[in-house]
Amino acid sequence: MKTILKFGIVALMALLTQSLAAQKVETVKLVQTEGEFTTKELSLKEGSYIFEVTNQGVDHELGFVLTPKGKTDQAHHIKAAYVQNAIKDGETSSSKVVTLTKGEYEYFCPLNPTPHYTLIVE
Repeated sequence: MKTILKFGIVALMALLTQSLAAQKVETVKLVQTEGEFTTKELSLKEGSYIFEVTNQGVDHELGFVLTPKGKTDQAHHIKAAYVQNAIKDGETSSSKVVTLTKGEYEYFCPLNPTPHYTLIVE
């Protein structure tokens, strides 16, 4: 009976460890200056991310938009990727957790406005 109980505890711990590893969230830090992001392209692995965006020297509020490549109209925006507050000069705001699967995406700021940059998820 003790052997079965030990095996059950070990199996439960292994599942819990896998579950916690799967929930790992990484932060992607981006900076916007006048009319552009300083990071021109991103390459990430499948997983969960928070996008943290800083306004560096732009005298009006900024935002952040993430969309599937080629689908930049508002209907296709990944809403969880929106920063939670408009970003004033010298401030930073973060998105909610965004889970990305393999593919190509675009990120940009319609308020700055910036070019559309490529984010590749492998």
